[in-house]
Amino acid sequence: MTDSQPQMQNWNAFVEQWNEQFLDALEDNMEAQAEFVESWSETVGEVSDDNELSDGVEGYARAYETWMNASQQMVERMNDTLEGEDVDVDEFRDIWLNTANEAFKDVMSTTAFARMTGETVGDVLELQQEADEASQDTLRTLGFATEDDVVEVGDRLIELERRQHAVEEKLDRVLEHLDDEQ
Repeated sequence: MTDSQPQMQNWNAFVEQWNEQFLDALEDNMEAQAEFVESWSETVGEVSDDNELSDGVEGYARAYETWMNASQQMVERMNDTLEGEDVDVDEFRDIWLNTANEAFKDVMSTTAFARMTGETVGDVLELQQEADEASQDTLRTLGFATEDDVVEVGDRLIELERRQHAVEEKLDRVLEHLDDEQ
């Protein structure tokens, strides 16, 4: 019976360590959710349309519910493990990955998120346009050909080729006419 005593202590230490790690992970998850709530609240607070605000809050609520369901699943599977059931570690990872996907879908499917994403893309495109214009001005100031200059030269070459082709066709007709007269 003395051999079973150290084994039981090892098992208890193992379970205690596992419980601590699980609680730490759960606490980290709750902190991450709290940060997400703060960030989402700030972002949604900037939305002016009441319908978008309502939609954004509902999206967050669905995401929060998804995370809470995952936490409950984790607790249940941990209890199953403690009761002796063989639970694959990958199952724990899958719960969190699937939950993250679902929560992001809940948030990203809102009109508030779509509007904010659209505004961000619009801002980026506007900045890109301003940067392009600044680089064109800088190149022009330094005496280098700009993209606009190169496009203009290309357009002129195409027009010259078209005109040359038309002149060649007229010349061929004149030469044919002269050959017919001889």
